[in-house]
Amino acid sequence: MEFARINKDKIIKLYVEEEKSSYEVAEALNTYSTRILRALDFLGVERRTYSQAQSNSLKSGRTVHPTKGKKLEDEHKRKIGESKSKSWHDLPQKEKDRMSSLSKAAWEKKSDSDKSEMRRMAMEAVREASKQGSKTERHLKNGLTNAGYSVMFHKTNLVPGSKLEVDLFLPEVKTAIEIDGPGHFLPIWGEDKMRKQQSADTIKQGILISHGYVILRIRQIDKSISMTKMNSLLETILSELDKIKEKFPSKNKRLIEIEVCNGKTKRI
Repeated sequence: MEFARINKDKIIKLYVEEEKSSYEVAEALNTYSTRILRALDFLGVERRTYSQAQSNSLKSGRTVHPTKGKKLEDEHKRKIGESKSKSWHDLPQKEKDRMSSLSKAAWEKKSDSDKSEMRRMAMEAVREASKQGSKTERHLKNGLTNAGYSVMFHKTNLVPGSKLEVDLFLPEVKTAIEIDGPGHFLPIWGEDKMRKQQSADTIKQGILISHGYVILRIRQIDKSISMTKMNSLLETILSELDKIKEKFPSKNKRLIEIEVCNGKTKRI
């Protein structure tokens, strides 16, 4: 690997001796982090885990611990049944009816107290997000910023003449990140509202993709998500962003969906 051989001393000095992250090394060498990671493998340099990288970042003062000065909260884990789906409008009516029946059945199985609690939490999340963004949005924004990305929060006017707003926008990779809570695929506020939300999501992503943007849609099925799982989600997003930087996807591959369910993060 020619790049690794030419830049061997610089890479080892920055990554090993100065404990820079792969993103910081990439920035110093005017390249992308995936290339640095491949160079490390070629040179036989052991990569740091995300936990080790985060620890180094905290020690160096490049970032602040996400729970510093904050009261720790109990993390709730709840399985919410949800079948995988692609674009709502692209599905045949029979499949739409099947998915709606599954969502409705999953909702009806919940006790009245569970339904009431989910509605209460959803309302709190809406109020909080309208002011300062959701907990997941804030964590991802901080993590992406620490990784060297410019992150625009609740960005509007990406498409002239539209009122579309995206949760997070990364201009250097023309990528919008949308974090969808359970209300996007469970009838928390009723089936009609859920369908309208799904329709609006599909129209929105269609407009953005047609104007040259990538949509990274996070399906947060779990009602709450721990810091460990948010870090796992961040790693998955960073991996996808590296691929986008290396080769910008064609139009039919600009919708990337990641699911957070039962404490696991995976691309779907």
